[in-house]
Amino acid sequence: MEQYVIKPWDTRDGSEPTPVDWDMQVPPEVDAVAELVIKEYDMTVHNRTLITSKPDKGGAIWRIETNKGPRSLKVLHRTPERSLYSVGLQEYVVRQGARVPALIPARDGKLFVEKGGKLWIVTDWISLEPAAKVDLTGAQELCYGLGEFHRHTKGYVPPAGAKNSSRLYRWPNYYQKIAKKIGWMREMAKAYRETAASGPILAVVDKYEQQAIAALERLKASSYPKMVQMGEPHWGLVHQDYGWSNGQNGPGGLWVIDLDGVAYDLPFRDLRKLITSTMDDMGVWDVTWMRGMIEAYHRANPLDRESFEILLLDMSVPNEFYKHLKEMFYDPVTFLNTEAEGILQRVVATDQTKDQALAELAKDSSQYQPGDYTQVVVPRSPERQSLASTENQANWQLADQMQLPAQSQVPEQSQVPEQSQVPEQSQVLVPVAEEKAVLAADARRPKAKVEHKPDEVKAKKALRIPEPEPIRAATVKKPQEPKEREKARPETRKEPVKQEKERTPVAVQTTTPPASWFIKAPVVTPVEKAEPAKQQGPRLKAKVAPAKRAKTGDKPVKKKASSQGSKQSATNKKAVAKKAITKLQAKKPLNKSPKTSEKAKAGNQVVAKSGSPRKTQHAAVTHPYKKTAAPSRKSASSQAKKPRSAKAQKTGRNML
Repeated sequence: MEQYVIKPWDTRDGSEPTPVDWDMQVPPEVDAVAELVIKEYDMTVHNRTLITSKPDKGGAIWRIETNKGPRSLKVLHRTPERSLYSVGLQEYVVRQGARVPALIPARDGKLFVEKGGKLWIVTDWISLEPAAKVDLTGAQELCYGLGEFHRHTKGYVPPAGAKNSSRLYRWPNYYQKIAKKIGWMREMAKAYRETAASGPILAVVDKYEQQAIAALERLKASSYPKMVQMGEPHWGLVHQDYGWSNGQNGPGGLWVIDLDGVAYDLPFRDLRKLITSTMDDMGVWDVTWMRGMIEAYHRANPLDRESFEILLLDMSVPNEFYKHLKEMFYDPVTFLNTEAEGILQRVVATDQTKDQALAELAKDSSQYQPGDYTQVVVPRSPERQSLASTENQANWQLADQMQLPAQSQVPEQSQVPEQSQVPEQSQVLVPVAEEKAVLAADARRPKAKVEHKPDEVKAKKALRIPEPEPIRAATVKKPQEPKEREKARPETRKEPVKQEKERTPVAVQTTTPPASWFIKAPVVTPVEKAEPAKQQGPRLKAKVAPAKRAKTGDKPVKKKASSQGSKQSATNKKAVAKKAITKLQAKKPLNKSPKTSEKAKAGNQVVAKSGSPRKTQHAAVTHPYKKTAAPSRKSASSQAKKPRSAKAQKTGRNML
């Protein structure tokens, strides 16, 4: 059961109707996890009753009868990190004196239990009843309680490890989104002109789009930029789902419940939502109700003039039009043919009194004192810390956070090496004499590739490439290998590389590739490759000539050696080899030295036994450094198939 992760159990198809007991069921696995959570608390549960659930999100609330009185058990449907943010806020406002249910600690001292991939909380069961909706008094009670809650959230800093939730800086983006999606509604209505609501939407969509654009421009020119610079703790948090169900009357006044969606924001955003939704329900923008609700909130959490103006600006946005008609994006044909026309008529009729009501309320701006936004700007994201009410910081850590090493909790400054604090100039400003001494010592110091240095020197001498200039930097301890490889890369044929590798196979086993792997340029023409092999000394010619002879010489000799090598007897093999040597000696020798002739014979025999030149080249490049400098298989095959002419060699010599 510990491995079970709670997920939304909404498995209905979008076309299926909503069942009657939609919010009164949970999977049996969730019930089993709830029993395990109860055992983490110091209480005995006699009965557990499901009050409501969120099948589409994976949350639920139970009323439990315990030996310590009725309590509430709730599984928060968000991620543990996000839920930790709201759990910390709930504890914070309780300490501030807010009428919010207090969290009951578990046996381990934490104010939550983490099971099933979610956070669970337990509070006392508070007997509540909704405020009256029939008159302004009930609305004022609801607004006054909201103002109290906002005032108590100021200064909140979430515990370490909690995922921050903030909408304070997102107002311009929200206005842009509304304007953009209202434009989409126009295109949707044009695409479905045969639907019932297409015509009515096209008749009013331009007006609502202009309202959203105008509100965005007014927001940019308002005090909003200065206000948000005060920082998130200065303003506190919003409920985001505040209404007649989450604000109810109880012992001592109005209580605020269901805080799992709280976030940083300008607090009067909750007030705006409450007022506009109430006006939408009433079907008219009533100035008396609007003014009464604002005044009740102002008594609990005073507004300044800038806040009041931003509140009215937020009301001017076509929020209700967007909220109700955005359903067309999910099922446009069904919505536009059934519900959209009736909803649109009601919204348009209600908005006929909106502009006049807002103009009337704007006259009250002088009754509010100007705010002071000249204070020092605070960071956008405050430093996380554990709440002061808990003596042990581990009481606020999630399960995965407790597995982190202790060093992860050390401030970042203590993890910075001391040498990083030294100015850069002290690392590069070295006296000339000292620098020369360092370079001299560095030149005498053996390199990391000592065993490959002779090959590299030979290649440079053969191609007459000058040595690279030493790097004049005291902090550099060894030459920069990529640059040296680029300079020491000669333009030569592949045969010397192949023969060298076959002659000294030990170099392939080293941890660092030999210099002979890097002496071939990756992109050179055949004309350029022909000349360097011609300029090499007699010894290299003796090694190159047999391979070249096998490729460009008498084809009958090559075919007999390669085709009969695996079929003839040992006597026939010796005869074929002797015949090949006789033919080579009949022509002009490559070197008059008898030792060289013997090496040429041996080299010719090796080539004859090793198979075709293409296979030899392929075998030569199968080393662990193929990605770094090995010749490609394509270039090897093309070189073996296409012999070079004397004219090409002469042209290549002129180019060099």
